[in-house]
Amino acid sequence: MTQLIAGPMATLSHEAFRRLVEKFGGPDEYYTEMINAPTLLQKGPFEKYYLMNGPVPQKIVWQLTSKEAASMAAAVEVLAPLGGIGIDINMGCSAPEIVHSGAGIAWMLKPQEETLSMVKGVKRAMEKAAPAFRLSAKIRLGAENFSEEKFYDFCKGLCDSGVERIVLHPRTQREKLSRPPRRFYAQRLAALLKPRGVEVIYNGNVKDSASASAALADCPDCAGLMISRAAVQKPWIFAQLRADGCPGAKGAAASNDCALATASGSPNGGVDLMQTGLDYIALLQEFQPKEFFKSRMQRFFSYYCDNFAFGHYIKMKMLNAATPQAAEETFRSYFDEQPSDRFKALQ
Repeated sequence: MTQLIAGPMATLSHEAFRRLVEKFGGPDEYYTEMINAPTLLQKGPFEKYYLMNGPVPQKIVWQLTSKEAASMAAAVEVLAPLGGIGIDINMGCSAPEIVHSGAGIAWMLKPQEETLSMVKGVKRAMEKAAPAFRLSAKIRLGAENFSEEKFYDFCKGLCDSGVERIVLHPRTQREKLSRPPRRFYAQRLAALLKPRGVEVIYNGNVKDSASASAALADCPDCAGLMISRAAVQKPWIFAQLRADGCPGAKGAAASNDCALATASGSPNGGVDLMQTGLDYIALLQEFQPKEFFKSRMQRFFSYYCDNFAFGHYIKMKMLNAATPQAAEETFRSYFDEQPSDRFKALQ
């Protein structure tokens, strides 16, 4: 059965966001935002917020990042008591500051022996501290000059080193989101690794039932779909995919219809977009430190406001809201001006 997975997003994949998504009937797994291993080990003042595992600890996958192999392995001991499904090594982030630090996709660009040594170190730490954990890696295709042979060889090396799942975003380091992802690489990789019992998850441009069905048709051997930005715009997307009968999706459509109806707050079966936005602001104040309020609000509403007829207008106003109270007042006032935008039919 196809797994539906919420992808890791910096400043978004935290407990407040998970609670918002889960009330609609969430995904099968939630990947956390990147946890910087050295900062975690140094017990930075905000690290406890990255370690929150609610509301469904059994669905959590902890994603680690670092330029240092030793700190990645040492972080496993900190994460093990928190439970969850496993550890994911971020090898796909192409943000310049991450790459220049030696983390993210930089691990795909280093000598392969060095990278696989790091992976083996994390695996050994897991066997000792969390033997039930699954080890995964989130990757891209590599640099612009990557070759298929080296790419598949790299992935085989990951599996030989203990990786049990690969999440592939089939774009290169510098390819922008405007370029269609090359799904055939995900399918080829899935077919190649399937006999070894290693899962491949497809990640890229899945935003609704039509794109999910197209991705599954192109990647029939992939074990699941990872959805990130579309889940911010539409926190109900995972339940919606199941309710729409997304091919092979886990879960029963009837139960997800119920979850949608219960959470939506709309008498006509649509989603109450105003209340959902207000719920996020409230959850943010409950599960994030005040130092994070503004950045987390800005990132969420930069996607969520795409639901509205005058999305650019309200987005700019929300980005300028300095406090949760100001954001709440601004958001409510929009629906006084545009009441027809409040309820959205599910589609």
